[in-house]
Amino acid sequence: MDKMIAFCGLDCADCPAFIAYKNDDNQLRAKTAEQWSKEFKAEMKPEDINCVGCILVEGLHIGHCDVCEIRKCGLEKGVANCAHCGDYACEKLTKFFEMVPAAKATLEEIRKGL
Repeated sequence: MDKMIAFCGLDCADCPAFIAYKNDDNQLRAKTAEQWSKEFKAEMKPEDINCVGCILVEGLHIGHCDVCEIRKCGLEKGVANCAHCGDYACEKLTKFFEMVPAAKATLEEIRKGL
């Protein structure tokens, strides 16, 4: 599957919610809902595990995508992802990188190619 780099640098194509949606995989939805409910201490149901990828405006999104400040900013600026932003790396993104250093590495690699 091709990469689908989100504004923050995560690869939506690797996300179980995207994979479950794309493959209509109810078993993966149930497994992911159980795992994420424990991990994020929030009740998630299998039917919540559907996402078209956060870079797409229309369609189903996992709950956080709809409130993500990084995504909101990227959509407003009309950039492919934050690597293409003139304000890279802003404070929101820098805080996110502390939790997910792999996302930073992805965006840094994209920036090298610009």
